[in-house]
Amino acid sequence: TGGYLWEIPAGRRNPAEEPDLTAARELREETGHTAGRLQKLGKIWTTPGFTDEVIHLYLAWELTPGPDALEHDEILVVHTMPLSTAMTMVRDGEIDDAKTVTALLSIAVLRSARD
Repeated sequence: TGGYLWEIPAGRRNPAEEPDLTAARELREETGHTAGRLQKLGKIWTTPGFTDEVIHLYLAWELTPGPDALEHDEILVVHTMPLSTAMTMVRDGEIDDAKTVTALLSIAVLRSARD
C-alpha cells in the first residue's frame, strides 16, 4: 500500500488448518489476545475472476491479553476503539482495507439487528 493502513488481524491459513483456527492464531500472533469465543461473520472473495482467494471473517469475544508473536517483517500497533469511531473512519475513507471494511459493516449489521 506504500504506507500504513488500518486492518483487522489477518493472515494465511496453514495447510489443512480450519478457518476458525487460523483466526484464533492470527489474533494471538498479531495482537497478543486470545478469544474466549469466535463468531463467524462470513467469507468474502477478494477478487473473483482474478484469484480464488477466500477470506473468512470472524468477530472475537471474551478477549484475554497476552504477548504477541509478530513475524520479523510485521510492524503493528494495536488500537482499540468503539465501533462508531471505526464506522466514521470507514465513512471518511481512513479505513479502506476491503476485508476490514466488510468485517466492520458485518458487525454493524449484527448490532443493529440485535438492538
